[in-house]
Amino acid sequence: MSIRVAKTGNEAVAEGMRQINPDVVAAYPITPQTEIVQIFSSFVANGKVDTEFVTVESEHSAMSATVGAASAGARAMTATSANGLALMWEIVYIAASMRLPIVMPVVNRALSGPLNIHCDHSDTMGARDSGWIQIFSEDAQEAYDNLLQAVRIAENKKVLLPVMVTMDGFIISHAMEVMHLLEDEKVKQWVGEYVPENPLLDVDNPVTVGPLDLYDWNMEHKRQQAKPVILEVARDYAKLSGREYGLFEEYMLDDAEIAIVVLGSTAGTAKEVVKALRADGVKAGLLKLRVFRPFPACEIARALQGKKAVAVMDRSDSFNAVSGPVFAEVRSAMYGMENAPAIVDYIYGIGGRDVTMDHIKSVYDDLAKIVKTGQVEKNLTYLAIRE
Repeated sequence: MSIRVAKTGNEAVAEGMRQINPDVVAAYPITPQTEIVQIFSSFVANGKVDTEFVTVESEHSAMSATVGAASAGARAMTATSANGLALMWEIVYIAASMRLPIVMPVVNRALSGPLNIHCDHSDTMGARDSGWIQIFSEDAQEAYDNLLQAVRIAENKKVLLPVMVTMDGFIISHAMEVMHLLEDEKVKQWVGEYVPENPLLDVDNPVTVGPLDLYDWNMEHKRQQAKPVILEVARDYAKLSGREYGLFEEYMLDDAEIAIVVLGSTAGTAKEVVKALRADGVKAGLLKLRVFRPFPACEIARALQGKKAVAVMDRSDSFNAVSGPVFAEVRSAMYGMENAPAIVDYIYGIGGRDVTMDHIKSVYDDLAKIVKTGQVEKNLTYLAIRE
């Protein structure tokens, strides 16, 4: 039986970490993530978890300590945001290359400079090619649910890769909403006991950690297939919680003629716009991307097939590139498709700029115009920017 509570996103994730009861958490504060490790530290101090809580001098050290703990055979976690993730950069790649099942909540925040503490996705998008699985959350409920699933995904013997569970800074992390927590014992049983594959501290079976890996095997060691396991874990979690997840969510998409692809909290706003447009007879739909890495290219192409015009919304900008990162992936997935829809990109919400229903409606209006005229006037639009 679930427990109905009012929690912020940070509180929800901290509660999830408490229920997971990791062996080691290495922590360094950064806005807007700080509350997660601060709240979790109170659980440690009050004896509610058995976790070794390691306070370090930087995010680089936080990830280094987490890698060390995971290599030793511990279920290890940390959390960060923005410049903290950037400071971890070297070790983030090492964690994935060493096949360590670390789970890290990341509260999305604009990556400096200039200095900004509000939400966009430039931090995690910057790490999209690091080898980590990336799961995006629409609200606090999803952040909590994704965190629990991330443990099972990361530790699966077919995967053994670290996972970032993201949520939008302040919009989700500090906003309170009604959600449902699972009972502690059910989470404990569902997550299960971690049995490490090749722990460094197993002295009877010594292993080499972080060896030199050259051209003869490096490519094979880098290539992974995680999507089937993500879906397998999601199905199992649905049995436990009653909440179903996939690689993405299709919202009124089946018969849609125009559609938006978006990830994170903006999906909630977009759903309200879709409902209003449907009431006016407009065949609008939404694809909310949940798993960005590994990118579900074939699945997205099938879901968008038959649409007349599609807008991809990017909350980060690949400066000096032709588009934002999500658009590049989606358009690549659609390339070569027969009768592919017209696809346009919208950069929005950079540095925490508000995204309103009117803004999103204007995107759907643009799509309707493309369908009517058969012409794409702009491939890339900066939404609600002062030119």
